[in-house]
Amino acid sequence: MAVRRTPLSFLGAQRMRQIIALAITATLAGLGADRSSAQDIDRGAQLAATCASCHRLDGAGTGIPTIIGLGEEKLTSALLAYRASESPNHIMHAIALSLSDEEIASVARYVAAQGK
Repeated sequence: MAVRRTPLSFLGAQRMRQIIALAITATLAGLGADRSSAQDIDRGAQLAATCASCHRLDGAGTGIPTIIGLGEEKLTSALLAYRASESPNHIMHAIALSLSDEEIASVARYVAAQGK
């Protein structure tokens, strides 16, 4: 008499536990990434409020160059250059000096996303 195996019995209980554990871990990691991404957007928005006081984030600035439409990489490079005094502007130097690398990345990501 042949024993009929179902897919679950074929894999075995140990293997099924491993698959379920991996699925749960992947789901939790995905939820954490979403939360982290939302926190980064919130942080970027908070930091960009400082930018908006001079560089209107609606792109309608006059006199002060707009930063809307600049890509994330260009914004990051510009802030790092201001922070290192490679670009001469005392106000931007002071602002960039107050930002950590993570904060620069966060604000650059947020502002770049506004121009899309």
